[in-house]
Amino acid sequence: MLIIRIYRKILTACLLTILCAASNAQDLRDVQFLTEAYPPYNYSSGGRLKGIAVDLLIAASHKMEAPIRWDNIKLQPWARAYRKTLLGPNIALFAMTRTEARENKFKWAGPIIKTRIVILAKKSSAISISSPANIKNYDIGVIRDGIGDQIVTALAVPEDKIQRGASANSLAKKLNADRIQLWAYEENVARLFIKNNGLDNDDFVVVYVLKEGELYYAFSKDISDEVIEKLQKGLDQVKVSPGKIGKTLYDDILSNYL
Repeated sequence: MLIIRIYRKILTACLLTILCAASNAQDLRDVQFLTEAYPPYNYSSGGRLKGIAVDLLIAASHKMEAPIRWDNIKLQPWARAYRKTLLGPNIALFAMTRTEARENKFKWAGPIIKTRIVILAKKSSAISISSPANIKNYDIGVIRDGIGDQIVTALAVPEDKIQRGASANSLAKKLNADRIQLWAYEENVARLFIKNNGLDNDDFVVVYVLKEGELYYAFSKDISDEVIEKLQKGLDQVKVSPGKIGKTLYDDILSNYL
């Protein structure tokens, strides 16, 4: 009986190993890529996904002869996509600011580009932020589970001062209508949403820089290192391959959006 029980345990372990291997991504094309409306890095225009991070991802996958299909990139609200990537399996999310708090929650490929997370206010408000402690005096808008949310929360801003939204459009409108006094977001993205809502960017100013960092592709931890290394090699090749307009193919991608 003891031998039979040992045999069953060995057989079960083998089956679990086989099942896990079968379910794990073996190639970039087996990964479900998720993204959000975060222009100029990733967004939908005319029914098609585009942006710096999208074009770079497609170009890198072609360099590795594992071209990612457009229909394998899905646009979803950030909070939902973030949770899916935490849980897996075989999920990647971009573009994500790589931080110490997120470092061990995901695997990474990149960087895509440098980023700056700032706090914006209406110029007419004359708000001045000289230290993180000043933030607690105002109502501040953030994207739920976004980098702004995580930084502001870590700074111990009271919960009743934080307004979490699902979209940058709603936060841009709230800031303009004085329903919030501050907005924590990526600077280039915030400026585009302000413009797209018919507002004048000259009416809004950066009053504080929360973080300077870099955007990456983040992968659920079940994905093998070999798959992620394949994308990393593709990204590295795009950044050194000769371009048609700029010095490199990467420069060509940037020039389309910046």
